[in-house]
Amino acid sequence: MVLLAWGRQAPPADVVVALSGRACAACGGDRVPRRESQGPTRAGHIIEMIVKTTPLCFRGKNILAPMVRVGTLPMRLLALDYGADIVYCEELIDIKMLQCKRVVNDILGTVDFVAPNERVVFRTCERERDSVVFQMGSADAARALAVAKLVENDVACIDVNMGCPKEYSTKGGMGAALLSDPDKIESILRTLVKGISKPVTCKIRILPLLEDTVSLAKRIEKTGVAAIAVHGRKKEERPQHPVHCDVIKAISEAVSVPVIANGGSHDFIKEYTDIGAFQQTTAASSVMIARAAMWNPSIFRKEGLCPLKDVMQEYIKYAVRYDNHYTNTKYCLCQMLREQLETTQGKKLHAAQSTQEICEVFEMSGFYKETTAILEAKKVSLETKTQDEGDQVEDTDVIKMAVRFDKREYPPQITPKMYLLEWCRKEKHPQPVYETVQRPLDKLFCSVVTVAERKYRSSLWDKSKKLAEQAAAIVCLRTLGLPEGKVGEGENHLIKKRKREDHNLTNNREHGDELIETACKKVHLTEGTSDSSTSEMAQ
Repeated sequence: MVLLAWGRQAPPADVVVALSGRACAACGGDRVPRRESQGPTRAGHIIEMIVKTTPLCFRGKNILAPMVRVGTLPMRLLALDYGADIVYCEELIDIKMLQCKRVVNDILGTVDFVAPNERVVFRTCERERDSVVFQMGSADAARALAVAKLVENDVACIDVNMGCPKEYSTKGGMGAALLSDPDKIESILRTLVKGISKPVTCKIRILPLLEDTVSLAKRIEKTGVAAIAVHGRKKEERPQHPVHCDVIKAISEAVSVPVIANGGSHDFIKEYTDIGAFQQTTAASSVMIARAAMWNPSIFRKEGLCPLKDVMQEYIKYAVRYDNHYTNTKYCLCQMLREQLETTQGKKLHAAQSTQEICEVFEMSGFYKETTAILEAKKVSLETKTQDEGDQVEDTDVIKMAVRFDKREYPPQITPKMYLLEWCRKEKHPQPVYETVQRPLDKLFCSVVTVAERKYRSSLWDKSKKLAEQAAAIVCLRTLGLPEGKVGEGENHLIKKRKREDHNLTNNREHGDELIETACKKVHLTEGTSDSSTSEMAQ
């Protein structure tokens, strides 16, 4: 909510001054704003007004369903381009999300939720902010609320998966496992509805008995959810089994909240006009599409399906622009190709081992080079700006150079720090002293190394203390014109020294083993004699 103050003029006619309990004609349960009488406006009269954004509506919508490995950012954006009203991300497990930190990615223009291993678990952007539903897997109300609070400002809605029949979800008591525990369902949903400001929904499958399914839907409705998505199959049924439209219809007629029909890709939805037919058959408020959208996201396009080649190229553009991992990009493209996987193009796609190779398969090498160059230039620009604005170890006496340590450029077990230490010993200097700081804004590190009373550092910040120290060592070595141990730099005396040390260590170990073996034999002989003597004495 935003509080506004108007001075000597009356507010515009379309400004919201209060909220009523009147239901929206399009959204049913959604509340809509109306104007209340404020009386005459006098000169200097201050009028306070509350402006409230309209919550996500779940009536009359075509929705991209949550799909594991498919519902990542490129697919969601492509579905929106073709006409989807709402897009769900893939199910993300609560425990995994709680390990993530929220990172604003200025290079890509995204918000990333990053795991401790630096893997991006969830990525979103401003384009989908008012349309994306974050779906989580959870079996614990407290964890679910913690995740919802973590992401709620970056998404339009929070959904709890209560229908996935796969083991990775059910073994933790999540997904379809929740269908047999309505008390837990109610606890999770009530906690979320009370605890966050965004709408809350859930996605279920149907139960063996119709009356039980309707009863569960009514109980869910009472928690205050904004909508219920219903996959019209039982948890043991698969896509080849017919969808139970009659059960979805019974739920739609039994509850007042919007019901989202799901499961029609196999039997009903082949093109855009089929979406309306499925909605009418199920009497649902909206339709959620999974596999039909995975095969061709232009299913949401009112004008009809686009050629698959064009769709795949548009998908790849989003994948490159948003740095989607190539394995995920490849998986989604394979789902689109389907029966064409055995073609020459399909086989080349299957063999691709990078985003660049995927682009080559689809004759998009030029786009890849141009886009990656733009992103790299933006990265360099932002790094320079950040360092200029927020440098916490600025020192005019420090010699700086823009370098990074890349482990791949050095032989195994050889580093610039080792070379610098070796040089200091040889020149009778005190050993290098490293001072490392971490920048609070982005948690990056910078290290200053002091050698022979001079200080050196890289002007680039690194993601770990070790990398920052190696970079500082490189700056020192390059400034002094010393070798740093890179592959192909010439004769590497440290490698030879290490080999000698390893050889001596091996010899010492072998010699030690011989001494131990001899000692053991002597001990064994002594013990044997003692046992024999004892035996004779006992007799």
